[in-house]
Amino acid sequence: MDPIGSINPKKDTTLAFMLEAQLRGWQIIYMEMADLFMHNGRPEARMRHVNVFNNTNNWFEFVGEEYGLLSSLDIILMRKDPPFDIDYIMATYILEKAEATGVLVVNKPQSLRDVNEKVFTAWFPQCCPPSILTRSKNAVKSFLDIQGKIAVKPTHKMGGQSVFIITKGDPNTNVIIEEVTQSESRYIQAQAYIPEIATIGDKRIILIDGVPVNYGIARIPNGDDHRGNLAAGASANGFTLTERDYWICSQIGPTLKERGLLFVGIDVIGEYLTEINVTSPTGICEINKIFDVNIASMFFDRLNTIIQKRHSTM
Repeated sequence: MDPIGSINPKKDTTLAFMLEAQLRGWQIIYMEMADLFMHNGRPEARMRHVNVFNNTNNWFEFVGEEYGLLSSLDIILMRKDPPFDIDYIMATYILEKAEATGVLVVNKPQSLRDVNEKVFTAWFPQCCPPSILTRSKNAVKSFLDIQGKIAVKPTHKMGGQSVFIITKGDPNTNVIIEEVTQSESRYIQAQAYIPEIATIGDKRIILIDGVPVNYGIARIPNGDDHRGNLAAGASANGFTLTERDYWICSQIGPTLKERGLLFVGIDVIGEYLTEINVTSPTGICEINKIFDVNIASMFFDRLNTIIQKRHSTM
């Protein structure tokens, strides 16, 4: 995960997972990216033992450390936030070697590499708004001419970073496209603007091993920002999944399960799937609080079932 001292303990999903693991009597081992390494082909790490607390002023303490084989662990949760860069890819190679020894790595390392959170929606065009993946300024401008209003996003960031809304005729169009594509050197995704973002919000839906949780949060942009991201200041309202939401989940759920993506957060605006978040999906603390549920417990029930099934076949 990212450095535990830098998280927001009030709403951090990874901390919620750690608290659930501790409640169940599971031993928690903490690792950052710099702790992972490969030695003569063996995946190893600096492993710190940690206790966690449901306290916004004092939420963790380290109680020892060791260097050891990742194969000594039962489950590894990969919860490092984007950017998705070459160092992230290197970490997935190390985790894939651990997986080959029998460790359950969540989410599956190969799928973390294969499933870009913005681009993978293209595997389900029946669920998505009109969109284009390109690095060409002219292609984006042609798409804007057709749609009239679009959202443009970099493919490697999170939390609404560098997301722009462009309306046809905006004098800043060229400079926005140049900035986001870094002068046509990076691919970006552009999607037709969905007006429901301003009223209904950007809905976060959680899927556990391909099955949706019945409740979610709708992140509604504040008055001076177009982004439906809590990190960008959006407010959160609870909602119960609609028939359309369940249909979208039914379209993507089997593929997520097949690819070993056990914990996923999808984004839905209006009637459309806009993102499939697989690296470090968040939102469970807000959902838990609004609906008095425990999504971490649901997730760990599933992990426990998988582990018990593995042990029974060994």
